[in-house]
Amino acid sequence: MIRKKVLVVDDSAFMRKLITDFLSSSSSLEVVGTARNGKDALDKIEKLNPDVVTMDVEMPEMNGIQALQAIMDKHPLPVIMLSSTTREGTENTITAMNNGAIDFVAKPSGAISLDLHKVKEELVSKVLNAGEVSLHRLKTVNEKTHVSPIQRKLHTVSNSKEDWSRGAKKLVLIGTSTGGPRALQKVVTSLPSKIGAPVLIVQHMPPGFTKSLANRLNTLSAITVKEAEDGELLKNDTAYIAPGGFHLKVKQDRAGLKAVLDDLEPPRNSHRPSVDVMFESASKIAGYDKIAIIMTGMGSDGSKGLVKLKGNGKVKAVAETEDSCIVYGMPKAAISTNLVDDIEPLENIAGCIMKYMS
Repeated sequence: MIRKKVLVVDDSAFMRKLITDFLSSSSSLEVVGTARNGKDALDKIEKLNPDVVTMDVEMPEMNGIQALQAIMDKHPLPVIMLSSTTREGTENTITAMNNGAIDFVAKPSGAISLDLHKVKEELVSKVLNAGEVSLHRLKTVNEKTHVSPIQRKLHTVSNSKEDWSRGAKKLVLIGTSTGGPRALQKVVTSLPSKIGAPVLIVQHMPPGFTKSLANRLNTLSAITVKEAEDGELLKNDTAYIAPGGFHLKVKQDRAGLKAVLDDLEPPRNSHRPSVDVMFESASKIAGYDKIAIIMTGMGSDGSKGLVKLKGNGKVKAVAETEDSCIVYGMPKAAISTNLVDDIEPLENIAGCIMKYMS
């Protein structure tokens, strides 16, 4: 078996040793070197040619974000960021995700986490997953993808609106995971200020990071983007991101649709929030047509919920095409249900949403 080669980058010698030990415990991984900052990392990448890099966000001389940008420009590789959960740390992590990082792991207790063992399993799993990402796809996603009208037609499964009511109230539902923050930025910032529907978003992330994601998207988007609050009335032209650690559900009463945050229901597909839970909740809402979007992500979260959605009321389902996904797992699982109406590259998804809104 060929092991994936990993470069560990952290300014703390203790953390480098700890991360190396964790990753070396997997028979599928080999730590081929370590680096103490971003500048050192760039030199080691040229010499060691790793398959995956773990990168601390906060480092002296050249920090993780600066190093990540240089890697994506010169030598694109799957990079997993390690971040503290401070406000600055979460904001920097979201920036890193939008600059090309595959995923991240939150350090439990700051820059030097003596209790890093708490995230050992998560770290090993995410590095293993990153090692499976195609370098060709990573390079393609980091370049601007041009899709001709002919190619777009090939990507489209069904554009029929015969069973679709223009006048009905709408609810937009978006689910994503690995590679999602970057995909969400592309889609949400491409939506016009007046959509005519609320947008609910599940992005697999731990507590603390979803607020930074919402704040960043809000500053860049024409619509309002916020972290969802329990019991709040859902408004048109506003996107609500499920807080990390909570399932996002929706309920209906005389006032309209309201957000429900649930931290008691167990994780689904190892995730809380879960796309399946959001979709299943929305399937119970009467009087609204739904537009369900499934984008880049590992695993199959969303596919079972899509079956429930499609079995109750009018639903249009859109999946991101393989060519523009960092990880094709979630869209592929959705497509395998044979319930997806449109398969679109990332840059077309906002337009596809508005096609069904107008």
